[in-house]
Amino acid sequence: MRCPFCGTDDTQVVDSRVNDEGNSIRRRRRCSECDKRFTTYESVELTLPQVVKQNGKREDFSRNKLHQSFSRALHKRPVPVEYIEQAIERIIQKVLAYGEKEITARELGENVMHELKKMDKVAYIRFASVYRSFSDVEDFHDVIRDLD
Repeated sequence: MRCPFCGTDDTQVVDSRVNDEGNSIRRRRRCSECDKRFTTYESVELTLPQVVKQNGKREDFSRNKLHQSFSRALHKRPVPVEYIEQAIERIIQKVLAYGEKEITARELGENVMHELKKMDKVAYIRFASVYRSFSDVEDFHDVIRDLD
């Protein structure tokens, strides 16, 4: 670690402590050249993958878009907001566990449908009708039969 005061590369860690939440480490360092002390923080950096759309276009993973999808499907449904947040968090953890740099929009949509199916059947059917582009009433019947 380079000293912010004199620019020397030779610094020593004097003290290390984990923060209260346990998600970062605070390090006190001392410069061996100018003898000044400074603090650094170390934490894990998680990067979410790019989403590959059906047309091949790529865009950044958006927690906001995920939330909008759930909100539209669950509009006027008796589902607490914390359930939505927990579902989004499960999807994000699953996506991170893949360890890939890209994920298809289809795979992401399937994860949303899986969560909605557990949460609210009406919302699941709403989402499926848009996501799978239902063309007639028979498509609705097929999904409802699958629920039973």
